[in-house]
This record gives sequence, C-alpha cells and structure tokens, in this order.
Amino acid sequence: MTDITPEIVAEHGLSPEEYARVLSAMGREPNLTELGIFSVMWSEHCSYKSSRIHLKKLPTEGPQVICGPGENAGVVDIGDGQAAIFKMESHNHPSYIEPYQGAATGVGGILRDVFTMGARPIANLNALRFGRPDHPKMRHLISGVVHGIGGYGNCVGVPTVGGEVNFHPAYDGNILVNAMTVGVADTDKIFYSAASGVGNPIVYVGSKTGRDGIHGATMASADFGEDSEEKRPTVQVGDPFTEKLLIEACLELMASDAIVAIQDMGAAGLTSSSVEMASKGGVGIELVMDDVPQRETGMTPYEMMLSESQERMLMVLKPGREAEAEAIFRKWELDFAVIGHVTDTGRMVLKWKGDTVADIPLGPLADDAPLYDRPHVAPTVPAMPTDIGECEDIRADLLTLMGSPDIASRRWIWEQYDHMVGADTVQRPGGDAAVVRVHGTQKALAMTTDCTPRYCYADPHEGGKQAIAEAWRNLCAVGATPLAVTNCLNFANPQRPEIMGQFVGCLEGMGEACRALDFPIVSGNVSLYNESKATGGGSAILPTPAIGGVGLMQDWTKSCRIGFRGTGDAILVVGDRMGHLGQSLWLREVHGREEGPPPPVDLAAERKAGDFIRNAIEHGWVTACHDVSDGGLAVTVAEMALASNIGAMINEPQPFGVAGSFFGEDQGLYVVTLRDDSLADFMEASEKADVVVDLLGRTIRDRIVFELEDADAVITLDELRQAHEGFFPKLMGEDAALA
Repeated sequence: MTDITPEIVAEHGLSPEEYARVLSAMGREPNLTELGIFSVMWSEHCSYKSSRIHLKKLPTEGPQVICGPGENAGVVDIGDGQAAIFKMESHNHPSYIEPYQGAATGVGGILRDVFTMGARPIANLNALRFGRPDHPKMRHLISGVVHGIGGYGNCVGVPTVGGEVNFHPAYDGNILVNAMTVGVADTDKIFYSAASGVGNPIVYVGSKTGRDGIHGATMASADFGEDSEEKRPTVQVGDPFTEKLLIEACLELMASDAIVAIQDMGAAGLTSSSVEMASKGGVGIELVMDDVPQRETGMTPYEMMLSESQERMLMVLKPGREAEAEAIFRKWELDFAVIGHVTDTGRMVLKWKGDTVADIPLGPLADDAPLYDRPHVAPTVPAMPTDIGECEDIRADLLTLMGSPDIASRRWIWEQYDHMVGADTVQRPGGDAAVVRVHGTQKALAMTTDCTPRYCYADPHEGGKQAIAEAWRNLCAVGATPLAVTNCLNFANPQRPEIMGQFVGCLEGMGEACRALDFPIVSGNVSLYNESKATGGGSAILPTPAIGGVGLMQDWTKSCRIGFRGTGDAILVVGDRMGHLGQSLWLREVHGREEGPPPPVDLAAERKAGDFIRNAIEHGWVTACHDVSDGGLAVTVAEMALASNIGAMINEPQPFGVAGSFFGEDQGLYVVTLRDDSLADFMEASEKADVVVDLLGRTIRDRIVFELEDADAVITLDELRQAHEGFFPKLMGEDAALA
C-alpha cells in the first residue's frame, strides 16, 4: 500500500489546503485510489473551481432552450418536434504534446458529448490557434492537428464544415485546439445523465480500458513546464471506426426505453462519468472493478478509474434490460459489461478482488468541490495612438493583408476534411457560416466559430462583446436566425490577478452581448493554465473565449453566400462606420504595431443591422452578403470577389480617409450586393429599420478598382488569389505530410 506523502499529494495537483479538505471529507487518510479520484474531480478541468462563480452570471435561458449548461451538451428547440444539440470543448495541452492524437481525440470526445444525449451528429467545426508561422515547432503542430481532425472526422462519417485559424506569438508554447459538434434529435428522445433507481444495473459499453490518458484531466489543469514531452503518455489514443460503431449502437438502444441515464467517459474517464451520474441523481454507486473490460494485464483500480481511453460510455439501464442491450452492442462488435449498480448511500464504493478499495462520499467530489473567487484586476485599456498615419498604397496594403496568416485562404486546411459526407452540407467552409440541412426537411442549421483574441487582450469586456456579436453577425449574414451559443473559454493561469481580470472582463462582455441579442449560452468548456514556461515558448496565451454559434433557417434554399452573383450589381455597406484602426490587422501587418483599443460594439445597432439583413435575405433582395471583420471593408470586398471570380468597382468617397474607410474594423457592418430591381425596396426597408446604408460601388468583371482622389488603384483577381492562396502551401510545403 502506498503511503500518502506531501510529495504524492503535490504530484496529484492538490494544494495542502485542498488535501486538508480531503481529510475532513473522508474522516481519515485516503488511499492512493481515493486520492487519485479526488485529484481528477477537483482538477480545474473537471471542477471549474476558479470559474464556476463567474459562469453563473451568464444568461442561459430562453424560449428556445430545452437544456442549458450542466449536461453533456446544450439543447435548443428547432421546431417540428426536433432539437439541435451542440457543444464546444478544448483539447489544447494534449494537442501540443501529441498533435495528431490530441486533435483526433478532441473530435472524438465532442462527438460523444452530443450523441450521448440522443442526437445524431450532423457537423463538426473547430477553432485553432497557433504560434508564429516561422516557429521551429509550428509546422509540425499545424500538420499534426489538421491531420488529426481530418483523420478522425473523415473516418467517423461526420462532415467538418467550418472553423477558424489564427496565429500569434502568444501561442508559441501552448496552441489551442477547440472542437465543436452539432447534432439533431427528436425532442421526445433526449437523454440525460442523472442516475436513478436503486438497484438498477450500471453498464460499461464501447472499447476496453487501457493505460492511455491517465491523469489527462490533471495535466490539462496545469501550466506547461520543461517536461511537456514527458507527458505524452497522458494523451489519449482514438479509434474513429470504433466511435462510428458506438454512435450506431447507442442510437439503436436509444430507440428503445431501456436507458435510464447515460454519460460518456471523457476527462477523468470512469471516475467523472460515474461521479457525475450519481451526484446529479442524488444516489450512490457501487462498481466492481474486476468486471471493467480491460485491454492490458495487471491494471489496478487506480489506473482503471483514471484512464481516459476513448470510445467508452457508461449507462444506467432499467432492470431486466441487460440482455437486450448487450445483444445490440455485441452486434456492433463492442464490449458490454455490467460493472455495478445504483445504491442509496450517496457514496462511491469500489470493489476489487473481493475487497473495498475506495469508499468516498459523493458530495465533496462534485457539488461541494472547492470553489475559488480568485483576485482579479481589470487591465488598462490602451489609448488610441495619434500617429497612425494614412494608407500610402492601398494596392500593396491589400495584397499584404490578403496573404497574411490571419486572413490568407484556409483551403489547404479544409480540403483535407470531408465536408460533404451525409450529403446535407449546403454551405461548405469559406463563408461566414456553414449551413447544413436538417435531413429530410427544408430546414437548415447555420453554425460558426468566432473570437478575436487581440481585441480581448486589449479590452476584455469589449472583446467578449465582440466575440458574441461576430458569431451573431455571421449567422445573420447567411440568413439564419441565431438561436444559442456554446463556448470554449481559453485563458492562462487564473492564480494571476491580471489573467483572472481578463477572464472576468470577457465573461461580463459576453453576458452583456448575449442578453442584448437574445442569444443565450447553453453549453461550454473552460480551459485554464494555457501558458508555457518551456524554452522557446511564450508565456500566457491571449485571452481566447472561442464562441460557437448556431442558428436556424426554415428554408435552406434561401441561404445567402459571400460570393458576388453577377456583374452590374450594386455593392452597399450596411451599418454605421467610424474608421476604427485600433488593434486592426492593417496596423499590425502593414506597420507592425499592435496598439490601441479594439473597435467598440454597439449592441443595439448590431441587433438592428442583423435583423434587417435577415429580413432582406428572406425577401430575396440580397444576392450576396459578407460581414466586415478582420481587415475591414477592402478585405471583405476582396473575399467576396475571390469567392465568385467577379470583381468590384469601389467609387464611394472615403469618409475616414483611405486607411480608416477601407481597413478600419468597425463592428456591426455587412457588405451586400443587390440587383437594381431590388434597390428601392431594400432602401425603403432600411429607412424603416433605422439602419444606415451607403452605396460603395458596382460589381465588374475580373479586377477590383478603388477610385481614389489622386488616382485609381487596380488589383486583378489573379493577383489577389495568388496572395490569398499562397500562404499555407508555402508554409507547409509540398511535402507537408504528418511529421
């Protein structure tokens, strides 16, 4: 028997104060298995001990919300007896240590969160952050992550339809890999995780348990040090083909009434799944560890409880339904074992070889886990620099931006993903939001991931507002009514007051925007301690509250795209402009300066503009639509032109000078095109909606022309495309196979 020393306690990530709480809860010293269970359940990754107090402030309810935060995924009503179920989660630390498996198992884990609740997954998305493109490790990380996402998603048969990729030196030592899944279920067949029914059998299904991923949750709740490579064994190994079988077997059993409760084995594996099911149901749980399917010999209860082997689920069944369930899982060539039963003790009891090897009260593991109100200080928002100057060469500046890491085409990435499997993808990657048809109906779900970390760093409150507003805007731009939000809150060490200040500020801004836009948060994930002290790595990441937004279209055929539809259409900008250049990519990429405050977000104006745009798309007036974001109006128009191979003549006077008018990153803006026979109706509707609309110019053949005061600037689409498409192939090389 292992003696519990202060060193062993520290190795398990528990502070002396937390270990004192363990002793108080147990009334005795824990054994190693019990200590391991406390360590993972009280890890930041599982307990949210630094964030729960602030997460409670977020708006989570609305008439469309069926289930908000607290379950495996959020659930919203989409009408006709159907629901959309979705969630976003992080797999950051594992993806830095072992990028292929880290990213792959991130996809597998988020898929399980969704189909655990009874939904068939219909789409995957991702939000990726990498360090400097020329960092010596970055090409390996990019290649591994992209291949991991594709390798898992393509094999499991769920299309990867959208996402985002950013680069910044702050992610040199700690990349971010956030995965999102959206599924559809019948509202009368949604499954929850609360165990009930004393004596009901607890069954284990899926793959066997191995030693991979042990202490993955604890590893994900600490800074990286010099030993990140030594943590490779804590990274899980995924098998997408088994996951596909698991999806089908679970959905088949869900068609019956045999399941009382179900939970996937994610972070902390069998420990978290069993604790969460029992604590949510207010019951106890007894497990016989000898009966857990194992793929390695000599495994101990400690290893079995903390393993994060993939493709596993835990269920509570109605009594007498075991044989029926087993037949289904055996048919799909999956393991099935009755490993315990529900009790009325309020305790977790583990048996092994006839002995009791753990006996823990459930309250301290779950609801009574540590909760901290960490000290936090609000950062000072930088002032707007007075010496920004003017754009000297719009042609050169636009080409620079179009080829820059944060704007360049992501085609090299998304062409490695199967985005058409299932034959319901209406809009594939490259637009404002992906659109996927609800199979067998006219409805479609629009989905997007959004966040601008440099804004959040400069002003967390305004950056949090902007992240929500941009997701709202991207859904409106395709014609979808925004329904709800999931999120992945990626921050550095919460024990540093300035980092906690970023977290609190971003959440306050997010909450304000969600309330103003009726865009509630129904699920999410918190990932803290994203910083590295390893040689060559940066310190803290930028605050990155990644937002996943989902919207509904009643008729998928009316979805709007970013590509111009023909020559001669009017090009208009919708929304108030102010020429804001603080924190703009133009300032960073052209002048090498990350300065100033981010653009302010007027939520009332944002709502008016979004509602107006959706109405205009519904009426069929709009032939193309694209929201204005990174790079400003010039980049927006260029992206619309490249998506269609149709050019533009921009002849509006520059109200904020060339730089502010074309590269300012004002919020709440959309660029739209219309045929002349729709212009009068569109302008009349804009006046009624009290939305500002300005005519920018017209679509033309194969170039973009800016009519300026001194002389016209002309850029051919071939030149733009060469700059836009060249970044990733050049970075990754023709031999960009998995390193």
